[in-house]
Amino acid sequence: MRSPAEFRGFESRFQSFSDQGGPTHTASRVALLRGEIERAGLAGIIAPRADEHQNEYVPPSEERLLWLTGFSGSAGTAIVLKEQAALFVDGRYTEQAAAQTDRSVFEIRHLIEDPPSAWIGQKLLPGQKLGYDPRLHTPDAAARFAAACVKAGAELFAVAENPIDRLWTDRPAPPLGPIVPHKLRFAGEAASAKIDRVQQKLADVDGLLVSDPHNLAWLLNIRGSDVAHTPLPLGFAYLPREGRALVFLDGRKLSNAMRDSLLDLVELSEPAALQAFVSELGRKGTRVQFDSATAPALLTQILDREGGKAKVGADPITLMKAMKNKAELAGARAAHERDGAALARFLAWFDREASRGRLSEIDAAAALETFRRETGLLKDISFPTIAAAGPHAALPHYRVSEASNRRIEKGLFLVDSGGQYEDGTTDVTRTIAVGRPTGLMRDRFTRVLKGHIAVAEAVFPAGTTGAQIDALARTSLWRAGLDFDHGTGHGVGSYLSVHEGPQRISKTGSAALASGMIVSNEPGYYLPGAFGVRIENLVAVTKREIAGAEKEMLGFETLTLAPIDLRLIDLKLMTANEVKWLNAYHARVRKTVSPLVDAVTRRWLSDATRRLDVKLE
Repeated sequence: MRSPAEFRGFESRFQSFSDQGGPTHTASRVALLRGEIERAGLAGIIAPRADEHQNEYVPPSEERLLWLTGFSGSAGTAIVLKEQAALFVDGRYTEQAAAQTDRSVFEIRHLIEDPPSAWIGQKLLPGQKLGYDPRLHTPDAAARFAAACVKAGAELFAVAENPIDRLWTDRPAPPLGPIVPHKLRFAGEAASAKIDRVQQKLADVDGLLVSDPHNLAWLLNIRGSDVAHTPLPLGFAYLPREGRALVFLDGRKLSNAMRDSLLDLVELSEPAALQAFVSELGRKGTRVQFDSATAPALLTQILDREGGKAKVGADPITLMKAMKNKAELAGARAAHERDGAALARFLAWFDREASRGRLSEIDAAAALETFRRETGLLKDISFPTIAAAGPHAALPHYRVSEASNRRIEKGLFLVDSGGQYEDGTTDVTRTIAVGRPTGLMRDRFTRVLKGHIAVAEAVFPAGTTGAQIDALARTSLWRAGLDFDHGTGHGVGSYLSVHEGPQRISKTGSAALASGMIVSNEPGYYLPGAFGVRIENLVAVTKREIAGAEKEMLGFETLTLAPIDLRLIDLKLMTANEVKWLNAYHARVRKTVSPLVDAVTRRWLSDATRRLDVKLE
């Protein structure tokens, strides 16, 4: 489905809409894998969707799960036994997995409700060996699988070479994205100062093994391009409690200037030397801190085997990175002003074109990216755009492809998108009326908006967790017997990952929210087969000065600047304070964004952010 050429040559350079995956090769590749399993004397093999760093986005060379199963989602695990196989995915991907893999080969199981460990316990026989690649599992994950095997009287066996790699004859080469400096005016703190701060946190260990590329990028003030949508340089580092760090990066990614800059700060080595280095640490009896979320089990196993002591827990860099400094917050505000102008141009264009019935989901996604690129500062989109019309909007993580591309017709259109700029990362969702919305659509939209406003206006004592905030987003929906299954908000990095921890607003959000953290505020509602609603802004946690307060108090500063569709609001459900918040937010959007856009968009923006003057009981 293509649209008229008058759509100004809009295109997407950072996102492909071609269909990935599919069941064509599933059966033959599983058959080949079973041959490798039998030759190795194994009962089966575990194949996670993971690289050595547990990244959300992995380079093409690490897409083993996609190669084996045809499933292209961002999270999943396959287990292949001699006569049975299962693909485990979470609720986001149940339909996608069923469509993309061969159901005669793989049964589809729920990753959370029916985890792989339980399936292993039921399927393995006493004395059997289940293979796994210890580079692709964290120590905790390996321990869970090992316990499940022991319970079945079997054994978890670490393979020296991944059998999929032996079979994958056209496997892409590892990425060699150039590493570049992240300017001090954006980082706000010199890398040497960051290293000093981290070393001060290493009181009870001899050193820290940095396995999370996001943390490596933050620590050294560098960025890369080894994976899609997140400017990551893949690599590791060892930071001793005292002295210079040793960083393991592929030297082909470094220009002479970049190499010289890093050598002023750290020692450099090739990634191939990492295992031998960890072995040497073990022989010296070194106590090493490993990140429980990203460290390869292989490294902790090597250290312990050689006589060292692995301490597995949270990498202290993760929390430091989450608490943005003044320069990073200033950058986030500037990025959102720029992004807000691009969004306003897109929304004005969409309002003009969508009602004519000629737009498709891909048209909308390509147009939005084009408007962002026209800022002149866009480095990438921060994740594949969710451009979802009608029933597709009821799928919270829908990804449009050439096969699924739907014409945008009367009803609701949901667009969830973001940009990567050197000064900040954005993520915003708007639900837009196309034609006249139904009463049910307006009711659900308004309840979601009420939850969004409740979070935006929250004031809370220091130490409050995301789980305590989460209920605010759901109360209006709960009162109508409704809810949404995803979290209310995730952390966001500073020209890094759009999904950052440890902060999050969700029922399981256990990390305390702290000043400087950026999180999303995105309640939603989804009616399967009909429509979906989500309203998302990014917010920064900031201090609140309250006269007479007995505790340190915090609140949220809304960063995102984009109109919320007034046509979808049922004012009978709104309180006076909620209307006051919306009017103030729209006045800020109008004041900030209007000078940054053309006259046509400015006129549209003035109407889209008009003041609601109504008397509420």
